[in-house]
Amino acid sequence: MLIFRALVGFLFVASLICFAFYLGTGQPGYKRWSLLILKWMVIAALGFFGVLILSRIG
Repeated sequence: MLIFRALVGFLFVASLICFAFYLGTGQPGYKRWSLLILKWMVIAALGFFGVLILSRIG
């Protein structure tokens, strides 16, 4: 559980940093990385909630 929570937090911070670099530099590569990291953050969050639901059921 703690690993998923830490992973989601780390990915969220990394996405914010990449987006801040995009706003600062205007380079579209940073925006692409930010959206890619955000996508994986959502996938990790869904995995976290899936594990949480399965632990409640079992």
